[in-house]
Amino acid sequence: MDSPIRVLFVCVHNSARSQMAEEYLRTIGGDLFEVKSAGLEPGKINPFVVRILKEDGIDISGKTTRKALDLYTAGEQFDHVITVCSKKAEEKCPIFPGAKSRRNWPFDDPSKFTGSDNEVMNGVRKIRDQVKAKVRDFIWEITGDST
Repeated sequence: MDSPIRVLFVCVHNSARSQMAEEYLRTIGGDLFEVKSAGLEPGKINPFVVRILKEDGIDISGKTTRKALDLYTAGEQFDHVITVCSKKAEEKCPIFPGAKSRRNWPFDDPSKFTGSDNEVMNGVRKIRDQVKAKVRDFIWEITGDST
């Protein structure tokens, strides 16, 4: 492979699911992938996501969100664009033109979780584990590597 496979993860706010997917593909997929994430209406990184990723040794505490439109106007091109919006928000989930492949991985929105700190953390852990498994499946599908 001459150049890395370019992947963009997109959701509405780029605050949780797309950030997790970006970091797991970067961590697990290594140099085979060049990965970014973005949102339609970028917000602030979900603090529960920062804490959950830290459990896996990934520090995104200094990271900010990114606007999908900025990537588009900068002329960015991607091999795969993967939306990670919930089924309920799928119609609002942004589309990024020009990708060779488009996929949707619907995950629940961690910002909608309520309850005690522990209950929210457990909900976000569940989403994290789903995202990580989906990223591993994607790597296997694209490269044949079962990392």
